Order: sequence, then structure tokens, then C-alpha cells
Amino acid sequence: MSQDRSEISRRRLLAGTGALLPVALAGCSILPTPRPPEQLYRLSPKSTFDADIPTVDWQLGLEPPIAPSGLNSARIAVIRGELTMDYYSGAKWIDTAPSMVYRLLIESFENSGKIVGVGRSGASLRNDFELRTELREFQAEYVEGASVPTVRVRINCKLIKKPQRIILASKPFEAVVEVSDNRIESIVKSFDLALGKVMRKIVGWTLKSAVELTAG
Repeated sequence: MSQDRSEISRRRLLAGTGALLPVALAGCSILPTPRPPEQLYRLSPKSTFDADIPTVDWQLGLEPPIAPSGLNSARIAVIRGELTMDYYSGAKWIDTAPSMVYRLLIESFENSGKIVGVGRSGASLRNDFELRTELREFQAEYVEGASVPTVRVRINCKLIKKPQRIILASKPFEAVVEVSDNRIESIVKSFDLALGKVMRKIVGWTLKSAVELTAG
């Protein structure tokens, strides 16, 4: 009799285990699928400038751009409403927007071939002038229900004479470029075009202003 009871208990245990096994296997099938890595994008420095930019024999120090917290990010900003800001999913800049712009601006000054030295303000260089910048706009915008965005880049600049630390001039530079379609590649190309226009203006304005305002 005891042997029969043991056999019955064993069968009940196996039956219970078999009922749980499909549930466990079903649980494995709903594990979350890993997201694909975000695509990184970069922009380019400029190498062509107006022919009337003067050649100078002094050194320029650049401060890293300051920016509002919404733009101080590697995420690509987009504005769809009057008072809201969002970011494109699945895409990022290779660095935070201010850091990327800072590096490209230094390279653009160097590519002009019109200045002896340019680098980070406060570094070992003994700078004659300092350029302070503020990144005020750096986003794609859907304006008034538009089906495709425009890219807006605006950088405010202050040119400072060293060592007196006198502000010689201050000016904002802005470029707006309409994007051909909603693909992120097209949007990034428009960022590159808009930032390029702004950086060319900044390089020319900085060199011309320092020469004109300190002449004599």
C-alpha cells in the first residue's frame, strides 16, 4: 500500500512540474529586445573665407561657448511647439553641442591661414585678444505647422582686448537653413550648412574688428 502511495505522489509531482514548464518557457519569450545603438553625427570646420579678411600677427584665445541647459547636450534638439523643446531619438552629436562648436570654431580660425595662433583662452598661449561666445540657438524647428523643419544656429560673440579685458565689440551671428525632407541625414546636413555660414562670419568679423578697432 505504501509503495502505491509513493508512486501516486511521484506522478503528481511530475504532472505539476510539467504544468509549470510551459509557463517558464513562455516567460523567456517576452524578454525585451535590446535597442540598437544611437547613430552619432559630426559637423565640419570651414576652410573657405572672404578674400578681404586681413592677415594678423597676434594670437587669439577662445572661451568654450556657454549655452542654456537644453542645448548643452549631445542630443539633437528639435522645436515643434512655441514653448517646448524635444530631441530626435536614435541620433546624437559626437559631443555636447557647445563642445563640438568650440572645436570646430578653433579649427576654422586655423584653416583661414590668417592668424598666428589660436587656442583655448587661459592656456599657455599669451593671447592678445579673447573671443567669448554664447550658443543661443542650435536646433531644428517646425514653424507654423510646416511639414519639414528649418535649422537655426545663432551664436553671440564678444571680442575682448587683453590684458586690459576691454570689450571691443559684440555681435550676434545667425543662419537659418530649410531642410529638404525629414530624414535625420538631411537635417544634419542643414546643421552643417547653417553652422558653416555662422563660423565664416565669426572668423571674418573677429579678424577685421580687431584690426579696425585697434588701428593707430
